[in-house]
Parts: sequence; structure tokens; C-alpha cells
Amino acid sequence: MEQNYKTLIKADSKMVDLHLKETYEYKDLVVLFVKRDFISKYKQTVLGPLWAIIQPLLTTVVFTVIFGSLARLTTMDVETTEDVIIPGFLFYMAGTICWSYFSSTVSSTANTFIANSSIMGKVYFPRLVSPVASTISNLISFAIQFVMFLGFWFFYLLKGGTDIHCSGYLGFFPLLILQMMMLAMGVGIIVSALTTKYRDLAMLIGFGLQLWQYGTPIAYGLQLVPEKYMTLYMLNPMTPIVTTFRYAFFGIGYFSLEYYAIGWLVTIGLFLIGLILFNKIEKTFMDTI
Repeated sequence: MEQNYKTLIKADSKMVDLHLKETYEYKDLVVLFVKRDFISKYKQTVLGPLWAIIQPLLTTVVFTVIFGSLARLTTMDVETTEDVIIPGFLFYMAGTICWSYFSSTVSSTANTFIANSSIMGKVYFPRLVSPVASTISNLISFAIQFVMFLGFWFFYLLKGGTDIHCSGYLGFFPLLILQMMMLAMGVGIIVSALTTKYRDLAMLIGFGLQLWQYGTPIAYGLQLVPEKYMTLYMLNPMTPIVTTFRYAFFGIGYFSLEYYAIGWLVTIGLFLIGLILFNKIEKTFMDTI
């Protein structure tokens, strides 16, 4: 007699199952997590979301005074024989808002398992929902900071006396945002996967990001980097992101399609490595957390 089976139980034969489709199906939960992360970030603060503006603004002022006025570090990404004027304040703000998004996303994503262990131990949902939500919630703060940057950009543009102007590279802006999201999430989930077993890494996140910042042209122009180290320096995927961002909005700076493509390859590589590690750790992290 023929039997009709409604449920078939079998071993999972996939070496890697990233649950990307399932994560998309939980998009409503992602939205809830985004709201939770953004609200909790500024909860019980007097100024609330205004801190998203105050923090990069103060950092920009400090960079302008310390690195611009006192240390007199160059704000040029390319060597030029002409007397080119780029407002130092605008130069530092461009790098600061990019780095602020990257570092805050890496930090929040790196604590995914530890921060959400109480929820993950009780209710099932695709674990990738949490880092995706952190990446998007930090994007809201970046949007606020970017509007502030545009305000100062229009001010200097209309004021005159500088050489900044609209550039055809503005079309790269959406790609730069996407690359920053993928890079920050990839690095963050790699760290989150490793910190479930090696808690020491959690103590090194802030220090590591600080060193990474010094290796990225945030507080100085790319022209300061010796030519013999340029190839090695450009392997840092945040470098072409920052320099291209400045070139797009200043119309003056450095852009290399070769290095930009390499930056994308490194970003995609780190993103995929992060997803694979995250997929392996999420199955057993409750045993080691």
C-alpha cells in the first residue's frame, strides 16, 4: 500500500547555510530591532539624537585645531602645483562621519551574541537579524551626520573662496554607503564570532579600531603617505572609501579605479568570511557564551 509522506526528516547536507532568505522573511523583526537599538542608544539622555551631531562635530573641531592648526598636517590627497584651497573643517568632517559610522557599527555588531544572549536563548529567529539591525540603526545616525555635513558643504560652496565644487563622482556615493555597510558588518560579525570563545578580543575592539583609524586618512591627507607604501596602505578598504567620498564632494582629491576595485574585493571577502564564521558559531554559541 502506497503511503503519502507529508514531512521528510533528513540530515542537513549543506556545508554552509547562511539563512539569507529566512532573514529576509523576518524583516519585520529587523525593523523592531532597528527601533530598539536606535531608541536605547539615546534613551535617558538629555539631548537625545542630537548627540549624533554633537559627537562628530566636536571631533571635527578637535581635528581641525590639533592636526590642522597645530600639527599642520596636509589636507591634500594628491600633490598639486597649484594653490588649492580645501576648508580643513570640511575635510576632517568628511572623514569623521565615515569613520564614525564604520567604528560604531563594528563595535555594536561585535557584541551581537553577548548583548542578545538572553533573547537568543529563549526565542528562535535567524541570528543574522541582530547584526543586520545594528548596521541599519547606525545608518540612521550616519544620515543625520550626513545632513549636517551637507549643510556645511553648501555653506562653503556658496561662500566662495575655496576650490571645492560638485564632482561627477557623486554617483559613487550609494556604492560607498553599501561598501561601508558590508565592510562594517563583515568585520563586526567576524569579531562577534570569535569573542564567543575568546573574550579577550572584546577588550581589544576599541584599541584595534583606534589603530585602524590612524591607518586611514581621516586626520591627514593621503599625500602624507610615502609612495613606496601606497600599495600596502590602499589595501585598507576604508582608505578608498574615505578618499573617494572626499573626491566626490570636493571635486579635488585622489581616485584610483584599481585600488577602489581592490577595496571592494577585500570588503566582499571579509563579508563572506564573516557570514560563514557567524553561521558556524550561531549553532553552538549558547554552549560557550
